[in-house]
Amino acid sequence: MIVDLAPSFLSWDDVDPARHAFDDTTVEESVRSLGPARCVPVRPDIPFGDRAMSEWSHGEAGSWADAMSYALVQRYGRWAVGWRWAHDEGDFDGGPVGSWCCPRDSITTPEETLTRVVAALREWRGWLEYLAGWFEAYPLDPDDLEDQRPLWECTARNLILQVVDRTGCGSGWHGHCRQVLTWFLSRWGVAPEAARDLVDAAVDGRFHSWAGPDTAVVDDVAERLALSLRPDGGGTRSDAPVPDHLRRWLAVRGSVPWHEIPDSGADGPVVPVRDGAAEDIRPSTAPSPRPARRACSPP
Repeated sequence: MIVDLAPSFLSWDDVDPARHAFDDTTVEESVRSLGPARCVPVRPDIPFGDRAMSEWSHGEAGSWADAMSYALVQRYGRWAVGWRWAHDEGDFDGGPVGSWCCPRDSITTPEETLTRVVAALREWRGWLEYLAGWFEAYPLDPDDLEDQRPLWECTARNLILQVVDRTGCGSGWHGHCRQVLTWFLSRWGVAPEAARDLVDAAVDGRFHSWAGPDTAVVDDVAERLALSLRPDGGGTRSDAPVPDHLRRWLAVRGSVPWHEIPDSGADGPVVPVRDGAAEDIRPSTAPSPRPARRACSPP
């Protein structure tokens, strides 16, 4: 594998749309002006199962696709290598791009091939901008991390589901899922290496190729990731225990001298003046400053 061309090695700094300009109105003209656009190979008229087709795909056609990737990087930046990150077992496993597959399937005539390159680049860029919208909608405030954990958990859950939908859960989809979660943490100040460690620990090998994750697994991964964040932004798991609200409520309830409280004489349930359980739980679970409904809504 040529690491320079592998999108799985891209960091958030590499792909952040805010760092890399892109004019969608001129992309087709730009792609067609690149050197490789003037020498697009033509797929031979032989059966796909023929050995000669495999040799052409991995040889002449594959070299051309690599050359186009290098040309796009020179034109737009390193983020552009993701144009070939196709679904399933394409050029690179488990990506979000449906407009390109691999040289054997996607290189036909020069006109059709360049049209696919343009569509794939736009699709990849659109996915990055979509992710950036999610990241910006739910920022991490290190000074208010404890109150924001439910919000972060919900965002992580939604990001997993978005990757599931975009990749189709084919071969290697979980690699891009871990990458997206790592980008999410990196965007808000967690060091990239620490972010990867946290994501790997939260996922813990429970995502698999050709299978969508169960809802319970998604929820648990999101929860573990949110609980692993530390207020100083260092990214390591917090040593502070999660508040056990039920235990605290039972302790308070047990301390009340119920036998000394006079009977009100009213029939039916008694409406309390204060809801102590709600007062105890609400401060550490409310996704301030945004309302809970927005926490699970797309940006």
